[in-house]
Amino acid sequence: MSAPTSAPALAARHVTSSGTRVYTLTVPAFPHFAANVFLVVRGDAVRPEYTALVDTGGSHEASTAALEAGLEAIRSEYGEAVAWNTLSRVMITHPHPDHVAGLPFVRGQTDAPVAAHEWAVATMQNPSGDPVKRQADMEDHILWLGLTGEGTEAEYAERLRRRARNSMLSEAVEVQTPLKDGDVLDDVFTVIHTPGHEGSQVCLRVDDLLLSADHLLPRNSPPLMPERFQRGAGLGHYLKSLDRIEELEGVSVALGGHDGPMQDWKGRIQNLRDRYHDKLRAVLDAAAAPITIHDLTHALHPRLRAIQAILLLDQTAALAEYLVAQGDLLETRREDGAALFVRAAQP
Repeated sequence: MSAPTSAPALAARHVTSSGTRVYTLTVPAFPHFAANVFLVVRGDAVRPEYTALVDTGGSHEASTAALEAGLEAIRSEYGEAVAWNTLSRVMITHPHPDHVAGLPFVRGQTDAPVAAHEWAVATMQNPSGDPVKRQADMEDHILWLGLTGEGTEAEYAERLRRRARNSMLSEAVEVQTPLKDGDVLDDVFTVIHTPGHEGSQVCLRVDDLLLSADHLLPRNSPPLMPERFQRGAGLGHYLKSLDRIEELEGVSVALGGHDGPMQDWKGRIQNLRDRYHDKLRAVLDAAAAPITIHDLTHALHPRLRAIQAILLLDQTAALAEYLVAQGDLLETRREDGAALFVRAAQP
C-alpha cells in the first residue's frame, strides 16, 4: 500500500441518507503506508451545523500536511466552510499510531472535544503508562512465544522489547467523552464496539454508512495479537465482532481505515471468515508435534521476510490461542517456560 505524498486534489465524498457528507482524506500515516481520515459534515455547506474529524493519521510532517491539504480541498472543491476553528468533535476509532499519532498536532489546531472508547482513555491520557510493568509484561510474552534462543529468536525478542518502549502517542491528550458500545455520539454516530484488532476499537454508523475502522478492510485482514497480551484483542473477539457488524441492516457502504469503499461489505465479511478458516487449518496441520509460536510462525511462513516477522508472530499467537480455547490445540510449557502447542487427539 503506497502512501501519497500529498492529499488528493479531490477528496472522496459520500452522502448519507440524511444528507450528511462524509469525506475521505488519505494521508501517509507512515512512509509507504496510507491511512484514511474522515471529515463528517452536517448542515448547510456555507454554515455547517456540525463537523467531526474521525482519526488523525500519523504524527510526521507529510501526514499532517496532507491532512491540512485535504481540508483545503474540501473547502475549495465542495464549498464546505470547514476549518479547525469550526470543528465540533474529534473522534478516535482506536489508539494505533496510524490513526491517533496525529492527535497532538490536531489538538494544537482545535479545541474540539475528543471522544474514544472508554478502554482507550488510559492509553491516550497516559501514553507512557508504567514503563517497568510494560517491559516486564513484554519479557513474559517473549518467553511465552519461545524467543529464548539465538538467531531469529533473539532478533525478534529485541524488536519486541523496542516495541514495548514505544508509545502510541508522543504526548498525552485528554479524552473529554469516553464511549461505550451502543452510545449515540452528538446525535450523529452510533458507536459499535468491535474488539479484536485492538481491544478498544469502535466502528461508527452514520445513517446508512459504516465507518469500519480497521475491523473491516477491503484488501487485508487486520493484524491481530493474542488476548493474553491485550484486553479485547484476539481472534475470538474479532470473529464475534464480525458477527455483530454483519447483523446491521440498511448499511449501503462501509469505509475502512485503509483503502477504498466497500459496497459488498457483507461479502467481504464472509471472505474474511473463509480466510481465517484456512489459516486455522494450516496451524493445526503444522502442530502435529509440540511446537513454539516462533517455530510455528516459520513453519507457516517459510519465506518470512524480516519486515513481516513481528506482525506474523502476533497473528500466529492469536490463531494458536483461539484454537486452544476451542479445544483443537493443547498448550503445555517447555522447561524454560516457553509455550508449546500440539494438535489435540481427535475423538
